[in-house]
Amino acid sequence: MANTDSFTDKRRFIIRLGKALHKFGTPAYRLEAHLTDVSESLGVYGSFVITPTSLTFVLSEDDENQDYNHILRVAPGDLDLGSLARADELVDELTSGQRTLAESIERLDEIANKPNPYGRFLTFLAFGASSGAFAMLMHTSWNDVFWSTLLGLVVCLFTFWAERSRRVTDMLEPIAAMTTAILATAIALIDPSINIPLVILSSIIAFIPGLSLTLALSELAARNLISGTARLMDALMILFKIYFGGVLGIALGKMMWGEVLFIQPPSTPDWTSWAAVTTLSISLVILFKCRKKDAPWGILSGYIAFGASIIGAEYLGVALGAFIGAFALGLYSSIFSRIMNLPSSIVKLMGLVVLVPGSKVYIGLSNAVSGQIMLNATDIGSQTFLIFMSLVAGLIFANVALPSKKVL
Repeated sequence: MANTDSFTDKRRFIIRLGKALHKFGTPAYRLEAHLTDVSESLGVYGSFVITPTSLTFVLSEDDENQDYNHILRVAPGDLDLGSLARADELVDELTSGQRTLAESIERLDEIANKPNPYGRFLTFLAFGASSGAFAMLMHTSWNDVFWSTLLGLVVCLFTFWAERSRRVTDMLEPIAAMTTAILATAIALIDPSINIPLVILSSIIAFIPGLSLTLALSELAARNLISGTARLMDALMILFKIYFGGVLGIALGKMMWGEVLFIQPPSTPDWTSWAAVTTLSISLVILFKCRKKDAPWGILSGYIAFGASIIGAEYLGVALGAFIGAFALGLYSSIFSRIMNLPSSIVKLMGLVVLVPGSKVYIGLSNAVSGQIMLNATDIGSQTFLIFMSLVAGLIFANVALPSKKVL
């Protein structure tokens, strides 16, 4: 691209690109590196500080003067993998000269304001399917899978409500957890074979910040300390709010309906794990707004991550098996990036959801506070910590072995 555009237009594009990519859920260390590369391609000297709630741009036409500073406060971004892919393709078109800077700015605004490509109905179904899929992954009963799916649909209604109400948005996680807990205790009156805590966890699994915790540790490992710490604390606070809502809902439910003696049902067979991964991966395509042409790659990433982690667990144990899963996922995402000329995170984040132990953090918190065992698992706290570290290490090792073609 010829650097004949004005400095004002260049800085306007860089700032809008940064805001858009942050809105699409790009981690800070990747966003800073990408903006630096884009600035260099435009002939602009740039320095960036990105956190989950603020963006700082320092831009100049040479390396001695600071011609323009731009600081703004933003809300934490939500994952939108389709828009992320479109924005990356837009940058390629700009740097190759296929688009002018004015056209790129206009196209970037179109991408940022693009509505959900899958619509409300498919999103509604995806919420329920992801909840049921998680219950299957936990090898509970078919009763739990059925009720988790229905309550997952109820949770989706709260997310739709939150889009229209700021007050609901601020208390979305605890309100959803409390409501599902009250409903789960009522369901136990007609179906005493449901595992109430696990059904609650499955129904609100879309809110469990396992992926956020993993990204936070990745940012800390990349020495992006401010953003990593902020993201980590935000994820922990979300976890605490969800747990409080669940506990309050169970207490209110028992007060209204009373307690029911639990009847142990038979567990789901082992083959349902693969059915769960399939269902969960398809649901993530919709929830993460992945483009249809990238969807098969994203679904396959779930199989690769899960299959590699199972093989690794047979030889190294569950915690270190996650390292094998993350390493295989990292290699696969780099191959995807090289073949499709797109960011590796488009498939990496979808596969990572299958591996992240966010639910184990919730279960460990429940065990520590209430003293009640939700699942028959020993040393869940240390196991969760090891899994998180294994995931981060596996992705780092994979990037060293086969670097991604794109920074994002």
